[in-house]
Amino acid sequence: MRLDGKHAVVTGASSGIGRAIAIAMAREGAGVIVNYNANEAGAQHCVDEVVGFGGTAAAVRADVTDVQAIDSLVANARQKLDSIDIWVNVAGADILTGAGARLSDDDKLARLIDVDLRGTMRCCWAAAPAMSDDGAIINLSWDLALRGMAGRNPEMFAAVKAGVSGFTRSFAQSVAPRLRVNEIAPGWIETSFAENDMQPEYRAGVVQQTPLARLGRPEDVAAAAVYLASEQASFVTGQTLKVNGGLSS
Repeated sequence: MRLDGKHAVVTGASSGIGRAIAIAMAREGAGVIVNYNANEAGAQHCVDEVVGFGGTAAAVRADVTDVQAIDSLVANARQKLDSIDIWVNVAGADILTGAGARLSDDDKLARLIDVDLRGTMRCCWAAAPAMSDDGAIINLSWDLALRGMAGRNPEMFAAVKAGVSGFTRSFAQSVAPRLRVNEIAPGWIETSFAENDMQPEYRAGVVQQTPLARLGRPEDVAAAAVYLASEQASFVTGQTLKVNGGLSS
């Protein structure tokens, strides 16, 4: 197993891509902290699945917009796992569905900056000093941040995720050679939004434009995260791995 004996923290792991990453890392032998903010039931379900196949996991609540909560998450992870070898920043704001979709543009932008950008940066700053040597940090960006997409929501999301990309490249230099820092830029993935809220005509257009002729699965992103966390990527840092079926250049 590629992560045998390693210990990982995955933020935003109660559903979707974060959940898939936590489970994939546990299947590869890592003990995992399943971080969540509001979805306690989802986080516990993830833990139960990991324990069910013989893995080690624990759910820990922390709001990544709260500096003290992040510090507590780091301390909890070290207490429960003894060490932190892998940290994956998946937690992100939802501005497309539910209450998030009803926010003003200014409030949507503020929420994205606070969760996706500041949250990622603050988690990196707090986690890095506590991590074991030769550890790996993985951030989540968005492939359309690299090539753009029309529309007010995509404009905001792309701008914030582009900030994550710039931070990732800079932070990789700051913590090298002790730690590696990379990012994954997913394309359209079969999350709850794609399944429940994407218009069928739009979905069909995305699939038609994608060389691999489908939307990605959370497990596709998880496989990339396992690679970046493993020794197979020991000479990879400051890079963006696009998981998008070939959709973007």
